Amino acid sequence: MTTDSSSAPADDRSLGVDSEVGRLRTVLLHRPGPELQRLTPRNNDRLLFDGIPWVARAQDEHDAFAEALRARGVEVLHLTGLLTEALAAPAARDEAIRTALAGLHLGTTLRGHLTGFLADASPEELTGHLTAGIRNDEVRGGFGLVTSLLASDDFVVDPLPNLLFTRDSSVWFRDRVAITSLAMPARTRETQLTELIYTHHPRFAGVAALHGWRHEHVEGGDVLLLAPGVVAVGVGERTTPAGAEQLAREVFAAGLAHTVLAVPIAQQRATMHLDTVCTMVDADKIVMYPNVADALQAYAVTPADGPDAAVAADPDGDRLTLRVAEAEPFLVAAAKAMGIDTLHQIDTGLDPVTAEREQWDDGNNTLALAPRVAVAYERNIETNRRLEEAGIEVVRIAGSELGSGRGGPRCMSCPIARDPLPG
Repeated sequence: MTTDSSSAPADDRSLGVDSEVGRLRTVLLHRPGPELQRLTPRNNDRLLFDGIPWVARAQDEHDAFAEALRARGVEVLHLTGLLTEALAAPAARDEAIRTALAGLHLGTTLRGHLTGFLADASPEELTGHLTAGIRNDEVRGGFGLVTSLLASDDFVVDPLPNLLFTRDSSVWFRDRVAITSLAMPARTRETQLTELIYTHHPRFAGVAALHGWRHEHVEGGDVLLLAPGVVAVGVGERTTPAGAEQLAREVFAAGLAHTVLAVPIAQQRATMHLDTVCTMVDADKIVMYPNVADALQAYAVTPADGPDAAVAADPDGDRLTLRVAEAEPFLVAAAKAMGIDTLHQIDTGLDPVTAEREQWDDGNNTLALAPRVAVAYERNIETNRRLEEAGIEVVRIAGSELGSGRGGPRCMSCPIARDPLPG
């Protein structure tokens, strides 16, 4: 069994990501923990899981995933390890406790008691409370009307089972990190904790941040760095049009991109994020769900005054004028923005039933370790075969339990450092 990694700088690897497929150097994961043991048939829908995972097996599968990354020379950081180290700072502890207890459902009596309870916890204990949650019957004291009327097994602080999917709460654009804003109430505190890590942990001292959890909804699973300077943003169930626009303004103002492709996707569970529909596996190859490929459109967004239109005193780009092009087929718009002739499509399968099954099982949700090397769930046999026929080395991992929250290798990983692509 692996343990949460410490994160003090162990080497001189720089931080930053400018593509989906540059050689992966450092990645942020979250090993499934007690928060998954809090899922029940009564709360799993609200907490966005389609089933009740076998936690021990999910941990074994995740350990194998992390080891597969390490075997390829990837430095693996664990979210709870970083969080525990960040919580050694009093300012981080105060912020974490305040945001965790901000919900209006607690009331003054219970909130006051929990504030003292969490303030007395060690960093390790506080990490556990913030991620696994606190049930009403675990409260010792603070007996007021709220705790009296709640059922004994009701949560006063909800668990965060979706922490497993570290891709959603932050995205790196070159040497800057964008803290996202998650749309579902069950996930709001995830991005608060992620922002706390990037703000207070010494590993990330001096890193400039974009966006933030208080802003328009943008989720990392909807953001693909197709090429240096080219960003695709899915707009659907989780990322809003306003979120895509605000992110575009920020990356343009910071000089981090010249084109943002806004890609409408169906607002349904099977296609909750753009990376459930397609992911990059080479600088000019993308694995894509064929049942939607022909219908997928993109709106190219650029600064009206060109790529150098950023206003130094306007970090959010609010005064930038954006040019929005007419919709084009996604693959056409992407190739134009990337400056290549063709973005080659690898289908999840020609048979529409097989394609639908493997898309549901995250066949399109691959994690590139380098150009033409990708991690994928072993269960997606047809997709993996087609990837290999296209010259992609497939690193297969088990995901029978990890996939119960609807997420694959890309969803479960936030790249923090990748090598630049060759010029």
